Amino acid sequence: MNLAAEKGDITTIIGGIAPNWGPFGTLGNEARIMIEVVMAVAILLCLGIAIWGAAKQRIGATALRDTFSAEQGKGLIVAGLTGVFIIGSLGTLFTIVYGMAV
Repeated sequence: MNLAAEKGDITTIIGGIAPNWGPFGTLGNEARIMIEVVMAVAILLCLGIAIWGAAKQRIGATALRDTFSAEQGKGLIVAGLTGVFIIGSLGTLFTIVYGMAV
C-alpha cells in the first residue's frame, strides 16, 4: 500500500502555494521583509474596511432602517474583500508576468 502523503509534509504544501520572488529574487532579506510587512498591513486595512462595511450594513439594515447605509456597507464589504484578494495574489501575478516576459 502506497500513501500519497509519505513523501511530503506541510512545508511542501505551503512551499508549493507560496510564489517565488521572480524579478524580486535578487532583493535583500530586509527588503523582502519590508515588502511583506507593507502587504500585511494593506491586507489588514482591507479586512478592516470589510468588517466596517459589514457592521454598517447590519446597523443600517436593522436598527436604523437606512437602506442607503446598508448599500454603502455592501460596497465596503466588496471593496475590502477584493483588496484582500488582489494584494494576496500580487506575488503570484508578478511571477506570472515576469515568467511571460522572459
